[in-house]
Amino acid sequence: DVVETQEHYKSRWRSIWIMYLTMFLSSVGFSIVIMSVWPYLQKIDPTADASFLGWIIASYSIGQMVASPLFGLWSNYRPRREPLVISTAISVAANCLYAYVHVPHSHNKYYMLTARALVGFGAGNVAVVRSYIAGATSLTERTSAMANTSACQAVGFILGPVFQTCFTLIGEEGVTWKFLCLQLNMYTAPVLFGALLGVINIILIFAIFREHRVDDMGRPYKSINSDGEGSDVLDQNTEGSIDHVAVVALNILFFVILFVFAVFETIATPLTMDMYSWTRKEAVFYNGIILSVIGIESVIVFMVVKPLSKKTGERAILHAGLLIVLIGFFILLPWGKKLPNIQWQEIKNNSIPRTAPSEMLMPFWSLQEMQLPSNHTAEPVGCPVTQSWCLNTPMIYLAQYISSDVLIGLGYPVCNVMSYTLYSKVLGPKPQGVYMGWLTASGSGARILGPVFVSQIYTHLGPRWAFSLICGAVVASLLVLEIVYKRLIAFSVRYGRMQE
Repeated sequence: DVVETQEHYKSRWRSIWIMYLTMFLSSVGFSIVIMSVWPYLQKIDPTADASFLGWIIASYSIGQMVASPLFGLWSNYRPRREPLVISTAISVAANCLYAYVHVPHSHNKYYMLTARALVGFGAGNVAVVRSYIAGATSLTERTSAMANTSACQAVGFILGPVFQTCFTLIGEEGVTWKFLCLQLNMYTAPVLFGALLGVINIILIFAIFREHRVDDMGRPYKSINSDGEGSDVLDQNTEGSIDHVAVVALNILFFVILFVFAVFETIATPLTMDMYSWTRKEAVFYNGIILSVIGIESVIVFMVVKPLSKKTGERAILHAGLLIVLIGFFILLPWGKKLPNIQWQEIKNNSIPRTAPSEMLMPFWSLQEMQLPSNHTAEPVGCPVTQSWCLNTPMIYLAQYISSDVLIGLGYPVCNVMSYTLYSKVLGPKPQGVYMGWLTASGSGARILGPVFVSQIYTHLGPRWAFSLICGAVVASLLVLEIVYKRLIAFSVRYGRMQE
C-alpha cells in the first residue's frame, strides 16, 4: 500500500481549497449583476423588451450547458490547470465586454447577450472543479468536500447581490474615463470587480494548485492527466465498468431537483403579487429577504449533512430530501375557499392600466429597479383578470407560502449535495470530467426549462396545475430512486474492494 505523506496531504487540501474558491467566484459571476441587468439593458438599448431580458438571463445557463462537457473532456486528458485557467480567463474577458456594451452605437442588447453567454461558458469549469474534488478525496472525505463545494456556491449566490448593492453607491453616472472609453458606474463596477476576482483566481491556480489524485481508500497515485504529482498504485483499482444505469438515474434526479428549484425561484414574485396584492417593490423586497434567509438556511444544511451522512448514508438522505421538497410543493396547492383579490376591481376604482402579463412573470431580480411612471400615483395590484384561473382558484395563504419556502430551502440543498456525492462515488476512480460535465449540463438545462415551464403553466392554468405537475415530477423521481436504490453504491464497494 502507498501511504500518503503529510506534505502530500497538505498540498492536496490546498488545491481543494482553491477549487472551493473557484466555485464561489463562478456563482458570484452569475449573481453579482442579476438585479441590475434589466435597468442597464433599458439604459443602453431602449429597443430591448422583457422577452429579450429572458434570453439574457437564460444565456448564462445555455453557455454553461454547452461548455461543461467540453471542459470536462479536456480535464480528462490534460492537466486540469489548463481548462481552469482558460475558463476563468473567458469569464474575465466576458465581464470586461459587459462593461463596454454601452460603447457601440447599435445592437447593444446583443453584445450584452454575448457577454452573459460567455460568462456562463466560463462557468463550465464547475464540471472540472467537481471532477477534481471527486478524484482528490477518499470515500470518507467525499461527502464533506462536496458539501463544502455546494456551500461555497451558495455563499457566492448570496454575496453577489450584496456586492451589487454596495456598488449602487457609485450611482448611474459614476465616473467616465475617456481614454479607456469606460463608464465606471453601478452597472459596470460589479462586473469589473468580478473580472478582478477572476484574475486573482488565475494567479492562485498557478501559484498554489497542484494535481493530486487518491483512490477510494485515500492512497495517492499519479493520474493520466497529472503534471507530476502523486505516486503510483496498482492498476486494478480502476478496473471494472461504471454502472451506467445508476449514472443515468442520477442525471435524471439532478435534472428534476434543479428544475423544481428553478420553478420555485421564478414563481416567487408573480405568485406573491397575485395572491397577496403586493406591489412590484414589495414583492421584490419581501422575496429578496425570504430568498436570503433560504440561502443562509442552505449553508447550514450543507454543514449538517456532512456528519449526518456518516450515520445514515447518502441514499437515505437523498430520499428524505426529495420527500421534504414534495411536501413543500404539496403545501403550496390552493386548499382554502377565499379567492385572491382581482386586479380589475382596482383598475375600475383607480382608472389605472393593468400590469402587462409579461411583466407579471418576469423574475424577481428584473423587477427590482423598475419604477412606475411619475403620473401614476398607484399601481394595480392583485390577480389580473387576464389570468382566468384567478376567478375560481382559492388563494394560497401566506402561512402556506412561508412554510413551503422553509421546506424547499431545507430539501433542495440536501438533494443537491447528495446527488453530486453519490454520482462521484458511483463513477469511482476513473477520470470523471466528462460525466461531471453532463451532470452540470443537465442542471443548466433544468434552469433554462424550469422558468419557461412555470411561466406557461402558471399563466394559463394557475398554481393548482403548476404545483400539481411539480409534485408529480418529484413523485416520479422518488420512484426512479427506489428502482435504482441498491445500485447507488460506490465503485469500490460494487467490486468488493471496500465495505459499504
